[in-house]
Amino acid sequence: MTDPVTLDGQSSIGEFDEKRAEAAVRELLLAVGEDPDREGLRETPGRVARAYKEIFAGLSQEPEDVLTTTFDLGHDEMVLVKDIEVFSTCEHHLVPFRGVAHVGYIPATSGKITGLSKLARLVDVYARRPQVQERLTTQIADSLMRILEPRGAIVVVECEHMCMSMRGIRKPGAKTLTSAVRGQLRDPATRAEAMSLIMAS
Repeated sequence: MTDPVTLDGQSSIGEFDEKRAEAAVRELLLAVGEDPDREGLRETPGRVARAYKEIFAGLSQEPEDVLTTTFDLGHDEMVLVKDIEVFSTCEHHLVPFRGVAHVGYIPATSGKITGLSKLARLVDVYARRPQVQERLTTQIADSLMRILEPRGAIVVVECEHMCMSMRGIRKPGAKTLTSAVRGQLRDPATRAEAMSLIMAS
C-alpha cells in the first residue's frame, strides 16, 4: 500500500469528500454519547466538515504551486524569514499544534530567489494537513532544496502541541523545537550565523 504522505510531500489521496466527513462527524458525536440532532449540534457536522476542508487544504497542494515564481536578482547571501505562523494538526490525535517557523536559504550562485511570501505559503502547504512536526520541518527544507536549488537551507520550527497540553501529560506551554539543515548551511560557522539571526529578537 502506498503511503499517502511521503517525505517529499507528494500525495496520492483523492479530493476532500465533504459529505463523507459530515457523516463521520455525526457518527463521532454519537460515539461520545451526544445527540447530533439536538439544538446546538444540529449543524455541527456540516460546520466541522467545512472547517476540515480548510484546515487540510494542503493535501490538495504541492510545493511547486507556490515556489514557481522566482527572480534572478544576483543576490547570493542568506535570505531568512522569521516567525512564520504555523497552524497544523497532529496526525496522532487530530488536535492542533501551533507556533512559528523560521525559513532561510542561501541562493544558488545564479542569484535565483523566490518571493518572501512564497516561503510562508510553503509552510502552509505542509502545515495544512495531518502532520508531525518533525516531518513538517523536513518537508519544508527538502522542497526548498529540490525546487529552488539553493546552496543551503535551514528550517527551525517551534510549536506547542495541544495533545501534550490538554490531554496525556498535560503540560501547557511546553514547546517542541525541530530543525532541518541542508547544504552549505551545515557548515558550523554558517549554521551559527543563521541561528544567531533566528534567535535575535
